[in-house]
Order: sequence, then structure tokens, then C-alpha cells
Amino acid sequence: MDYEQIHKEIINFRDDRGWKKYHNLKDLALSLNLEASEVLEIFQWKKTDHKLSDEEQKHLEDELADTLIYAFYMCDKLGVNPYDIIQSKLNVNNNRKWNFDD
Repeated sequence: MDYEQIHKEIINFRDDRGWKKYHNLKDLALSLNLEASEVLEIFQWKKTDHKLSDEEQKHLEDELADTLIYAFYMCDKLGVNPYDIIQSKLNVNNNRKWNFDD
């Protein structure tokens, strides 16, 4: 799927449920953070070299998808294409000097 297809599907999903009225930037940011916390929860109390089970990986994929969906909803609200803002940020980062760089 490309972004336009995903965008159409998530907007239709939202609109079919009447959730648009709840999709302001503040509430979307809160939801994005909550979903990102659910990603983190998968790793809580596990060793850094822990190998995810098939069930854990599926759970992680689902939570990442939820996080991305909220990020895409925020992009929709801002009227920006997420791929464009990622490219813009990559351009900034590529020209930055990081403290740990030689």
C-alpha cells in the first residue's frame, strides 16, 4: 500500500465511526503517546537480548501499527504528507554534527 491508500482507509475508518470530532491535535498526541507506551510495555522487564516469541512480535506489530495510525491522523490534521516531513527531517539530520561523531 502507498500512503494515499492507507490515508483513505484510516480516514474512512475514523469517519465511519464518527470519531472525527475527537481528532484534535491534543487528543491525537495523547493517543500517540499511549500507543507508544504500549510498544515499550512489550519490552518491560526483559533482557536486552530477549528474542520475541511469535505472539510478542505480532503484538509489537499491532502496537506499532496503532502508533503509526495516530501519527498519520496527526499528519492529516496538519495537512502534511508524513513521507515529506520524514524526508525533511532526514535532510536536517544528514547535515548535523552529532556529539559521538568523529
